[in-house]
Amino acid sequence: MNPQLALLQPYPFERLRALFAGIAPQPVNKPINLSLGEPRHPTPPLILDALAAGAKGLANYPTTVGTPALREAIAAWIRRRHGLAALDPATQVLPVLGSREALFAFAQTVIDRSRAGASVVVPNPFYQIYEGAAILAGAVAHCVNSLGENGYAPRWDAVPQSVWARTQLVYACSPDNPTGRVMTLDDWRLLFELSDRHGFVIAADECYSEIYFDEAHPPLGALAAARVLGRDGYPRLLSFGSLSKRSNAPGLRSGYVAGDAALIKAFLLYRTYHGSAMSPAVAAASIAAWNDETHVRANRAQYAAKFDALTSQVAAVYPVTRPDAAFYLWAQVPGDDAQFARRLYAEEAVTVLPGSYLARESDGINPGRGYVRIALVAEMNECADAVERLVRFAHRV
Repeated sequence: MNPQLALLQPYPFERLRALFAGIAPQPVNKPINLSLGEPRHPTPPLILDALAAGAKGLANYPTTVGTPALREAIAAWIRRRHGLAALDPATQVLPVLGSREALFAFAQTVIDRSRAGASVVVPNPFYQIYEGAAILAGAVAHCVNSLGENGYAPRWDAVPQSVWARTQLVYACSPDNPTGRVMTLDDWRLLFELSDRHGFVIAADECYSEIYFDEAHPPLGALAAARVLGRDGYPRLLSFGSLSKRSNAPGLRSGYVAGDAALIKAFLLYRTYHGSAMSPAVAAASIAAWNDETHVRANRAQYAAKFDALTSQVAAVYPVTRPDAAFYLWAQVPGDDAQFARRLYAEEAVTVLPGSYLARESDGINPGRGYVRIALVAEMNECADAVERLVRFAHRV
């Protein structure tokens, strides 16, 4: 067996199941799960219709590189969304089976195992796929704490030079999971300067980029930041996007990677062997989704209404602020966050995710400890019911 498998830590939701083992919530309350970042607004009919119409393509093997029509639809959307003058669909874009598998596979592509002590730098808290990808690529994950006192910005400038010297890959998440913080142009400038100095590659996880609250101010993306800073060709940078959150289609497993053509070429070579070609039916549905913004704006409006109505209610009992983007509240809670989540489930049948499950001990602290992640993904009535119970619980804790 691959010895690295023994180094993997249990996934947060496995830990949550173990935490709740033996608990029978009060039967008076219907269980409400706000722990999982799974969009639960309805999938738009235009996607379902295109998926059904594309089913005839199932008679053929798909290609890993994807059809020209799919790559052009993705490239055109990225150019519109991020104000890019150019993005070549033939050399700078690849379709992927959702951003999760691509974020994992990318580390297997870029990490040079022959270099002793290879490091992958990740924000902390983080999406656990980053850590698993680093470990199974033969590298070590170095966690950079994102603390409330610093506005939840990872302190890239605090990473020791000895770590940067052996770093081959950095995962950057913006909008961030779980804090909802959006990286600024200065954040990107610093990370690009460090990449130039040390030669590492940047994987920009932007799967939450289309969940924001001000239509006039969408989150700054990595490729847009590179364009503003004159980084033609997006050197050592790939952006990872997805239809899961944008279009309420997590089961479609459709996304993209885009950026540096040399990285795309290497990633395509890996993926050709990896067996990750997109089904023609999914490709047809994806083209329909990328070509339409009406359903995306309607989706954002639903999230904005929930955050408008519910953030202040949570903030009245637990320290929390409205995020820049994404669909999580990162709330500070009293005492042990895991025991808080356990009691909340037992007494109110509401599930939230302990923040400590999303982070690792680094520099003597776990930056997720004392927080819970609340995913406002359900319909308004269900979220409002859950928040009412959360507030009720707060008055007893």
